[in-house]
Amino acid sequence: MKILIIEDDTGLNRGISFALEQEGYETLTAQTIKEGFALFEQEKPDAVILDLNLPDGDGIDLCRKIRGGSSDASQIPLLMLTARDMEVDEIMGLTSGADDYITKPFSVSVLKVRLRNIIDRKKQPDERENLLRSGEISLDPKTLRAFHNDRELDLSVTEFRLLHFFMENKNRALLKEQILEHIWDAGGNFVEENTLSVNISRLRKKLGQDHIRTLQGIGYLWEDKA
Repeated sequence: MKILIIEDDTGLNRGISFALEQEGYETLTAQTIKEGFALFEQEKPDAVILDLNLPDGDGIDLCRKIRGGSSDASQIPLLMLTARDMEVDEIMGLTSGADDYITKPFSVSVLKVRLRNIIDRKKQPDERENLLRSGEISLDPKTLRAFHNDRELDLSVTEFRLLHFFMENKNRALLKEQILEHIWDAGGNFVEENTLSVNISRLRKKLGQDHIRTLQGIGYLWEDKA
């Protein structure tokens, strides 16, 4: 997912960019309205983080310019940043078309949550319905992609199918035989049970948090963590 950051404070711009790239986003950076709008038109980002005060104009004007377009890109998620903390400035930012508003100084962790929330809100209903979620893990069966927060997971086909099966059956005890049959059934010929434990071990490491609980002598259970 590509995020355009338009912020004239070089240090803050770089800091936001670095933090988002750590989460798996691709970032584009600009420090002026002119540069930012040119990148917006050329690169077609998936979301914009826009400072209210820029050297060559007001971020509100750029927000209105983006929202005034006729393409689908005109309605992308837009988060506005500002050093102003007056209520009238917040109202102006939101009424100009911004999806959310955050006042400096702010926590980068809060910014990431706000950004993720507006991205989720902007998704089409069918996109939201297709996603499986459990805590910080999300999975899209349609595109065969899985994410830890916003970082895409590098999964093998078998690991993806395991994760999909677990998330469809979260908080349910699954027998080893059930899992083997679902993942590797081929006319009743199954691979060795050890292959299952090896793949689950690899999946646990990639998820970054242990959702998969071993039920001794029975099978496994996916714990739906908040």
